Amino acid sequence: MSEFYPIIEVREDWLLNPEERQEAMGSKDKFWYRPEGDSTRWLFKYPRGNSGEHWSEKIAESVARLLDVPHARVELAVFDESRGSVTESFVDGELELFHGNQVLSGIVQDYDPEKRFRQSDHTLDNIWLGLEHIFDRSEEAKLQFAEYVVLDGVIGNTDRHHENWGVVWKCTGEEQIAFLAPSFDHASSLGRELEDERRATLLAENRVGRYSERGRGGIYWSQTERRGQSPVALVASASERYPDLFGPALAKLDNLSDSSLREIVERTPESWMTATAREFAVALVRYNLGKMREIL
Repeated sequence: MSEFYPIIEVREDWLLNPEERQEAMGSKDKFWYRPEGDSTRWLFKYPRGNSGEHWSEKIAESVARLLDVPHARVELAVFDESRGSVTESFVDGELELFHGNQVLSGIVQDYDPEKRFRQSDHTLDNIWLGLEHIFDRSEEAKLQFAEYVVLDGVIGNTDRHHENWGVVWKCTGEEQIAFLAPSFDHASSLGRELEDERRATLLAENRVGRYSERGRGGIYWSQTERRGQSPVALVASASERYPDLFGPALAKLDNLSDSSLREIVERTPESWMTATAREFAVALVRYNLGKMREIL
């Protein structure tokens, strides 16, 4: 087996300002820091409650790497004896990130950028409109976003809301360059919120598939829906309507074998992720891969 994922030890003197230092040691759930001798900022995030949001972020990043999907770098980390994950900033320097809600509110009529939950205007069609408005060659951006949707399907990510994707701008004099931000924030995946007793029950009763199908994502299929589709169902619907966009992304699923999936999960340190959580994560991805491979 490969070595366990490394654990980054974040030092208090790396935090970017005194206010963040105080908040990070209190109840704040995330903070920015810059390692000594490094010009790049990193975001430390605490997992909520007893969830596995730290290991789900790292495993999801490893899956994205294997699928060759552009993504933010993530590592497991510890700060002041608390476990979490750290994400490398991709907008330092002259770059600026505009989240999806900022993109769509300027393009889609009556779009509410503050409505994060039950935002049924956050549809794939409206996302396409946003990308077409920004990019002269929007096909490339759409192909890349389709990869994000397929990645969500693989890991069961239910949190692709309108602040969990965006466009990066670089302004240099009169020149403006824009590109789709790499995929980021994958904590809401892999059954990270479940307790082991529930995981064991779902595994024993062969109901992992039902768990996957009942998940509701942050992208809606139509503006009349009350809830978003499950990540896998969205891939199925989108692949039927946009086969040229989703075909290439689905073809990348061949990069993820059963053995590579098992290795990605098993690289999580044993004290960070229980055996039952590992078994469930592998079973969930296997189910999702099986359903999406039927589309090809």
